[in-house]
Amino acid sequence: MSIKVLLDESEIPRQWYNLAADIKLQPPLGPDGKPLTPESLAAVFPMNLIEQEMSTDRWIDIPEEILDILYRWRPSPLRRAVYLERALKTPAKIFYKDESVSPAGSHKPNTAVAQAWYNKQFGTKVLTTETGAGQWGSALSFACSLLGLECKVFMVRISFDQKPFRKVMMETWGGKCYASPSTETEIGSKFLEKYPDTPGSLGIAISEAVEAAVSDKQGTTKYTLGSVLNHVMLHQTIIGLEAKKQLAKLGIKKPDVIIGCVGGGSNFAGISFPFIHDKINGEQIEIIPVEPASCPTITRGLFTYDFGDSAGMTPLLLMYTLGHNFIPEPIHAGGLRYHGMAPLVSQAAREGLVTPRSIHQLECYKAAIQWARTEGGIVAPETSHAIAATIQEALKAKEEGKEKVILMNLSGHGHMDLLGYSRYLAGDLKDYELPQEDIEKAEAELKDLPKPA
Repeated sequence: MSIKVLLDESEIPRQWYNLAADIKLQPPLGPDGKPLTPESLAAVFPMNLIEQEMSTDRWIDIPEEILDILYRWRPSPLRRAVYLERALKTPAKIFYKDESVSPAGSHKPNTAVAQAWYNKQFGTKVLTTETGAGQWGSALSFACSLLGLECKVFMVRISFDQKPFRKVMMETWGGKCYASPSTETEIGSKFLEKYPDTPGSLGIAISEAVEAAVSDKQGTTKYTLGSVLNHVMLHQTIIGLEAKKQLAKLGIKKPDVIIGCVGGGSNFAGISFPFIHDKINGEQIEIIPVEPASCPTITRGLFTYDFGDSAGMTPLLLMYTLGHNFIPEPIHAGGLRYHGMAPLVSQAAREGLVTPRSIHQLECYKAAIQWARTEGGIVAPETSHAIAATIQEALKAKEEGKEKVILMNLSGHGHMDLLGYSRYLAGDLKDYELPQEDIEKAEAELKDLPKPA
């Protein structure tokens, strides 16, 4: 029985898979309601990444210079959770892709390195971004340090306070981290004036990062983000492509169930998109994105055009959304507190290719504790959602008496998230169910925006 399946560096995938070749998306729209042109995005992104964002090519080559950086931790291990299997007494075989082995401790560097490299080729000097739990801000700071770029990170205030060592990680790699909303931007200052005690949101942090980029008169500052957009999903597919090769080494043609936590969509896309391609072509696979019940974007949100940020500075994207004015409850899974869902993930759900699920945070922490006491690792609060769903599916297989193969993405470790564990173990956390009136409020706020065709 193999507990770890490793790939040699020579076996690393040399192309990313682009789901946009196999799922048709309605285009992002400008403020005038008309489809965006590449030129209309040029103030925010470099043209080489805009080309990837709008590409419908199925396979896109990974430059050798990017692979050379990824070799620091890729290919990542595929592990079998045999100790959890024994504890659950399940006939299911549980495999997980271990993305916690990256220098930043999560899957985020897969796209941070790519985006920083493409920006460097374009002549960018400074990158701005937002971050929720700090995973993405840490990853981008790491990537920028290797490629000689400045990095400015606007971190959602509640996470800035809850996870102070994320800021230290960013600063160690040379990044600058600001609690958002901040006084560094006009938008941040306005939000602080109106809501001085706000916990912040990813939508507000995105607005600040975009403003910081577009206000640079020299044009050498660009904005970057760690989730939602097509090119970010693209870069993460190296996870699922590696997993395919690793499962093949065990003689496994395909998993029966694939699970990933989902906030904006990047780690879920990474593990699932290569298999969604197979599902489109006839394979029987259940693919489950798991989100917090307190921020149920894809399970209860509206499928409509919405802004990606709170100030309405971004293009309008067709996605599942809770409304760009949504201020989430300050649960500890900060990376899953975004109001919108990646258009590609949203469309996959719309077409029935994935079956979303929401779980409360107490069940997720309980699952994370069981994982730690069997498999050993302390996972990020975001990842705990995937573990909770994995346990649900493993117990379901037990009830059915079926030897299912379950593949999960372990998107990051929780070594910087111990305050959440401390509060859970002390009994200080509680579940939160998003009221229906919040959904109805979002529907009213979005009624005048364009509707899908």
